[in-house]
Formats: sequence, structure tokens, C-alpha cells
Amino acid sequence: MTLQMTLSSPFLLSSCSSAHRLNPLLFSKRRHCPIKFSHFPFPLLTKLRFLTVAAAATEHGVFTSPENAKSFDFSSEERIYNWWESQGFFKPTFDRGSDPFVVSMPPPNVTGSLHMGHAMFVTLEDIMVRYNRMKGRPTLWLPGTDHAGIATQLVVEKMLASEGIKRTDLSRDEFTKRVWEWKEKYGGTITNQIKRLGASCDWTRERFTLDEQLSQSVIEAFIKLHEKGLIYQGSYLVNWSPNLQTAVSDLEVEYSEEPGTLYHIKYRVAGQSDFLTVATTRPETLFGDVAIAVNPKDDRYSKFIGKMAIVPMTYGRHVPIIADRHVDKDFGTGVLKISPGHDHNDYYLARKLGLPILNVMNKDGTLNEVAGLYCGLDRFEARKKLWSELEETGLAIKKEPHNLRVPRSQRGGEIIEPLVSKQWFVTMEPLAEKALRAVEKGELTIMPERFEKIYNHWLSNIKDWCISRQLWWGHRIPVWYIVGKNCEEDYIVARNADEALEKAHEKYGKNVEIYQDPDVLDTWFSSALWPFSTLGWPDVSAEDFKKFYPTTMLETGHDILFFWVARMVMMGIEFTGTVPFSYVYLHGLIRDSQGRKMSKTLGNVIDPLDTIKEFGTDALRFTISLGTAGQDLNLSTERLTANKAFTNKLWNAGKFVLQNMPSQTDVSAWEAIKNCKFDEEESVLRLPLPECWVVSELHVLIDMVTASYDKFFFGDVGREIYDFFWSDFADWYIEASKARLYQSGADSACSEAQAVLLYVFKNVLKLLHPFMPFVTEELWQALPGPKEALIVSPWPQTSLPRFPNSIKKFENFQALTRAIRNARAEYSVEPAKRISASIVASEENEKEVLALLSRLDLQNIHFADSPPGDANQSVHLVASEGLEAYLPLADMVNISVEAERLSKRLSKMQVEYDGLVARLNSQKFVEKAPEDVVRGVREKAAEAEEKIKLTKNRLAFLKSSILVSQ
Repeated sequence: MTLQMTLSSPFLLSSCSSAHRLNPLLFSKRRHCPIKFSHFPFPLLTKLRFLTVAAAATEHGVFTSPENAKSFDFSSEERIYNWWESQGFFKPTFDRGSDPFVVSMPPPNVTGSLHMGHAMFVTLEDIMVRYNRMKGRPTLWLPGTDHAGIATQLVVEKMLASEGIKRTDLSRDEFTKRVWEWKEKYGGTITNQIKRLGASCDWTRERFTLDEQLSQSVIEAFIKLHEKGLIYQGSYLVNWSPNLQTAVSDLEVEYSEEPGTLYHIKYRVAGQSDFLTVATTRPETLFGDVAIAVNPKDDRYSKFIGKMAIVPMTYGRHVPIIADRHVDKDFGTGVLKISPGHDHNDYYLARKLGLPILNVMNKDGTLNEVAGLYCGLDRFEARKKLWSELEETGLAIKKEPHNLRVPRSQRGGEIIEPLVSKQWFVTMEPLAEKALRAVEKGELTIMPERFEKIYNHWLSNIKDWCISRQLWWGHRIPVWYIVGKNCEEDYIVARNADEALEKAHEKYGKNVEIYQDPDVLDTWFSSALWPFSTLGWPDVSAEDFKKFYPTTMLETGHDILFFWVARMVMMGIEFTGTVPFSYVYLHGLIRDSQGRKMSKTLGNVIDPLDTIKEFGTDALRFTISLGTAGQDLNLSTERLTANKAFTNKLWNAGKFVLQNMPSQTDVSAWEAIKNCKFDEEESVLRLPLPECWVVSELHVLIDMVTASYDKFFFGDVGREIYDFFWSDFADWYIEASKARLYQSGADSACSEAQAVLLYVFKNVLKLLHPFMPFVTEELWQALPGPKEALIVSPWPQTSLPRFPNSIKKFENFQALTRAIRNARAEYSVEPAKRISASIVASEENEKEVLALLSRLDLQNIHFADSPPGDANQSVHLVASEGLEAYLPLADMVNISVEAERLSKRLSKMQVEYDGLVARLNSQKFVEKAPEDVVRGVREKAAEAEEKIKLTKNRLAFLKSSILVSQ
């Protein structure tokens, strides 16, 4: 009787996993078979051979060879980075190509400190840049920082406060001088931290948004827009920060769900005893009410439409009761008070209907004279006092808990107040039309594509942009007023004070005096010019502008698609006539392992610098680069640990390769290695099967990875390389190569294995370098050959020879090896024990490799074209059609002892199975137990039944073998 075991058999599905190999981030279609490096006793000579190469790797005083270090030392990352920079590798060169790849780094705030969002954009952009640099394209990654008007002014104000100084104690010039001093002392922190992530930017071109040249760009942009009638001044509703005393952009307002109160207030109908109940979360704004609105289809209130209501606590001020279909009948009482001076929706409704706008609040958040007796009270104090007096006068009905969507300042955390204020605005609609057409025509590609809809929707419904800020730090608005004249009608736009005075003299006479607008421009205004202002615009004859504009790629977070990306597109088209970049790549947020947004409140913030110290920069970069464009990524210690293990695996593979190279003085051996031509079909086809297979798989990998890099599918790139290196190269080929290196008597076989090891490993380092630059450069410098830096080495060729037939043959060979290993495991064969085997195959192939990988007795492996005579006493394994193995049972186990063990095991399994069946046969259990519990018992019973069946088959096989032997 022969026990057949095909690859689909459960016998071959027994666990052979290894915990240290599991990477939860990688979901590959390939099947890994965990093979540890065999502990072969390396000859002393082998270990001594390559000390000369190890010494060569350290000639720069920068690099360490795997020969001299147990693992990759993370502290060497900064030395490697400084060496790259000192060699000028980050600068664009036109030596190998003329089509530049240009990325403008999203400028982090000069006040910033490195967080995972920075780590994400730096990693992704550096991957793109390093790949294109190796492809031979002149590559420019232009870095810089943003002056961050509000954030920086806040930081310096706090610093001054610690010295007992208020900003207003200083003149504007004195204050800005202190800010510049702070910037010079602390402004480089974020830059140095970005370098720590391996960013290969051209730091010689580093820009700051308040640099003189960029400031000139900002002024020029303002003037050009004003000349076209696209910039105007007016009083409109804006987001106002009472503490900061400035308007803030939509981006700088964060909404949070917070518990609050809904106040129900009586509004009497004029001339009647009836009243309307208004529910509001901000009763203090009732002094600014200009109307009461109800839904025209709300039968409760239709009779009041067209009448007047009396606003409480205003000494009888009347407002009209109007109908508007946008009023939600089901929210609150269905009656809406219209306060256009303090609510964005009310503001647009009032402008549409021609209602007046009343402002009841001062810029410091206190109520003004419109509030009567409440004038001078803080908005929140006024709320308490007003409600108390409403209760006393019988106009308060009730108050109830209500969850609010509260707008808070991103910078100071205070509640933002919608407030009418005189500001400068940009008319956006004509600019937006051009930006919409750019995507429509295919001039701009947004990745992922789904964000095109969001981009189009925002631009199609765009509002004018408030660009003025009431700050002292930033680009001063280039507008001058005439002393004694109306500011809104008589002003001068100029590039500087001298030009403004000259224009004033021409228009108003020689005796006029002028003064500059005190406001500064929104930080996003200068950021919108970033792709071209950093390259020299408005000087279109500047060398960098001519060579590198338009840029290639804009990579950033999807959360600022509107506030930055769309504005850059609009400004780029407006000022240069060209879309500023061809591609927009949007990444998602990095969340914690549970998918929660990182926040100090939750205590789940992961510091990139701490992560680098523990896991290394390469492991961090590799982990966060494997997500999908536009999707949020959950970051966990388990993933970082797994990819740190990947770094170690690379290091150990490098050590193995180095230890198995010939001595540098062995000229003939090196000549033999050089003669292996992997770009020639005949040469590759002549290689033994394992070598031909791994080279073919490498060439397939190069093509797949290159295509994925070109499509910006970085997650696919990382997974494919990881899979090939760990499974194909490390687990299979390195192990197979030992048959050549330690057991083969043929020098040619040894040289071929050495050549393949070196060739494949070098190419893996190249493919992986954009993701993991430090460990790959360290290993590259340790390998024999020309000492060109990996960062500037040529990308591997594509369309190299590969042989599908060899790949298929070796896959069958792998299947056979796995089958033998699983059979050994099933029969608990001692790891060190070598067993015999009869292989049924059309040809004898790789006998030594099979013996090594399957732990077979080399002298007792027999190849034949038919089953052996003792087949009925052997375990029969079917690897593939035409490839089978017979393992003599007596060679693996003591048949009698094994039969007895299985009999006991079968009895125990039967008892467990009977217990499960009894539970399922119990109607009470099936009806009353939770559905998932019943389902679990059914699954266990089915699994137990299958195990019993398999065990019975094995036991029958063993007993038949005993009978045959007797």
C-alpha cells in the first residue's frame, strides 16, 4: 500500500511558519517557505578571504562592511548622509539625460518639529527622486521652509511673554527683528530632522518664503492680480481669531464635536399674543438678528410669514419673518434666527435676500454698542448673563444638552468667531476655470483619480479668497494709503515705498504723505507661488526657471488638495501660462495601529526620531511607503519590527555573499566571474537550473518593479522586492548555492554560483535603494567592484533574458522539496537525520541541491523513470506531473512505534469528536446557544472528522507496511 501525498493534501499544510519571518504588512501571492540559512561550518579560509574587501569598504571612513559588524549600525546613517551631500550627489546633473525630474518639497513650517506626516512625504518624494536619479534623469528636489505667519508669531510672542514683554510693547520693526533672530537660532531644526530621514534634496537651493527673491515674487503676483482687477478690498464675513486678532484661513480652522447647549427663546410676533420659539446655540448673537426664517412648507408657521417679530432684550426692535426652503423643519423648533454678521450660512442668505448685516462683536471677542447693556462683556460672559435675564423676563423656555460642531483655531485652540471685517480678497472664479480645464485636458494628472472629483467640485463652487492677515510677521501687503484720504477709494499698489511715494506725488501732488497697509498676506498666498518662485520667477530668464520649470511632481497630503494644490495650479497657470507640475500624488494620514488619528490627547503619537533610534530610518521608510496612494496607513510596532528584521536579513545576506567571494588575489576566479554574462541569452541558459531560475526571476522582477515605479505604485514595488529577496533569493537560492560553494568539486560551478550571488544581490540593492537608502549604500560599498556610489549608479536594464521553462522546472523542484520537508515533519523525522529517496523524473537534475535542501542521503538518492520495487512500503509524494518521490517509511520512523502512537492519538481524537457531535445533537444547545458558538462547534466537528479520516488512512498504511515486512 502506498500513501500518496499531493501538494493539495492536508499532510503538506502542517505549520512550517517561522515567527520572525512574518511581516503583517506584506500580502503576497507568492508562497514563502521559511528556510533558515544552514549552519555550515565556514572554513577559516573563507572568513579570511574577504578581509581585504571589507577594508576597501571603509576607505572613506564612512562605511562598515558586514564582515566587520554583526548588524547594520543605525548610527552610521548620518555619516552616510553627510558623505552623499559632500560628494554633491543631491544636485541635478545633465550628464546622462536631458529630461529633468523636478519635485518642489512642500515647505514645512519653520516652527515645525518632525512628525509622521513629514516622514510620509519625505519618504515618498525621496523614493521618486532616488529612482529617477538612478534612471539618469537630471533630478532636482528643491527644499525649503514656510515662514508660517500665525504659528511663528505665536511662538515668538510666547517667548517674549516669558521675558515679561508684550508684542505691543515693541515697535513693528523691533518685533520682526526678534522674530528673525528666533528664526536664525531655531529655524533649522525641521531641516536637520528632514535630513535625518534621508531626504536627498539639493540643499544648496534651499528656500525660505521670506527670502528676498521670494518676497519679490509675492509682491509681483499681488500687483499683477490687482492690475487685472482680481484683487479687491471690502468688508465681508471671515473666520476671526479674537486672541490672535487676525482673520484665519479655512485650513486653520478645525471643527470638533463638543458637548454644548441648545437654548430655546421666545420671539413675540408683533401686534399679536403669539410667539415663535427659536432654538440657538449662541444666544448672544441675537443682538445681530435681522430676520426670522421658517420653511414655507411648514404648516406650523406659514401664517406668520410676512409679519414682524420682536427680538428679545433689544427694546422692541422688529425684524421680518421670512420664508426660506433651506430651513430645516426638523432641527430644533424649525424656526431660524438670521444673524448674518456672525454665521456663514446666514451671511450668504442675507446677501442673497438683500438683508442688512449687523455686527455685535468687537475684534477681541467682546460685545459692542449694538448689544446695548451687554456692551464690553466677553461673548461667553454675555451668553450667561443674557440667559439669566431671559429667564427673569419669561422669554426663556428651556435649555438642553446638544452636541456642537465647534470651530477652533488650529494654532491657538480658541473658538473662532465669524466676523465681518475689512480685508483684501482675490476673485477666484476666473482662475478656477483655467485650473478645471487643466485636469479636463489631461495637462494635470491627480493620483488617486478619485480626488479629481473632489478637486473639480471645490473649484466649481469656489469662493473668493481672503488673503489679508492682521499680523506683523509675513509679507506686508504692497498697498499704501494717502493720509487724509478714504482708504477704500484712494490707495496705491507699488513694489516698494519709493515707488509708492512717486506714484502718490504724480496723482495727489508733492505734499502728500503715505503709509503702508499694516496687514500681511496669508501664508498660503506665498505658498501658492512655491513651484515657480523658488526657481527664479518673475525672472523667466533665470537658469533654474528655464531648466526646471514646469516641475514634474507635486506630492502632498490629500487634506490640502484645495488650500494649497489647487491654488498652486491656479497661480501657476495665471503667472506662467503653464500648469506648474504634471502630476499630483496625494498620500493619506498615518494613524495608530487601531486606525485612530494620532493626537496628544489619546497619547498615541509616534515620534519619527524615536522610531529611527529604535528601528532605523530604513525600516521606518519601508513601513510607511507600502500603503496605497490616498489611503490612510495604520502604523504599528509589529510592522516596524518586521521591517527591522528585513534590514537584518539584507545585512546577513550581504555577509554571506562577501564570505563566499574568492580572494582578491585569485585572478582566475575573478576572471571566471567576469565571464558570466547575464545580459546574453545563451550565457543565462547555460547556467545550472537554480542559477538560471533566480536570474530569470530577477529579470522578471526588474521589469515589474520598473513599471510600478513609473506608475508610482510604490506599495507594489516594495512588496515585490521584499518577496523576491526573502523568498526566492535568501530562502531558496542562497541555500541552493551552498551545494556549489561547499560540496561541488567543479570550480566552474562555484564561480557561477559566486557570480550569480553577486549579480542578483547587487541588483536587489539597486531596486531597493530608493526605499532603504542607508543599508543598501552600506552594503553596496562593501561589495567588490567599482566604488561608484549606489545613489548615482545606473538603474538595472529591463527586458533582460528570462526563461519561463527554467522557472517552471525550478518551481516543480521547490514543490518536491516542500513535499519531502512536510513528510519529514509529519513523521517527526529528526532534523539531522538523512533519509533515502527514489525520484521518478524524466531526467536527473540537481541531486546535490535536493539532498542539501531536503536533508536526503546523497548516496541513496536514486532517479528512475518508474516507481521503485518497495513503493508499497514508501510514502508517495506527487510534486507535479512527471515528478514524484518515494520515501521508504522504515527510513523515517520505527513503524511499530509510530502505529502504536497513532492508535492512541486516534482514540483521543474520536472521544473529542463524539463530544462535539453530542453537543450538536442537543436541540437545547442548538436553539439557545449564540449562533456564532454553534457555528464554531460545527466547524470544530468538521475539522476533527477530517483529521480522524487522515489519521485512519495513515494508520492503515503503517499496519499494511508491518504486514508486508512480516
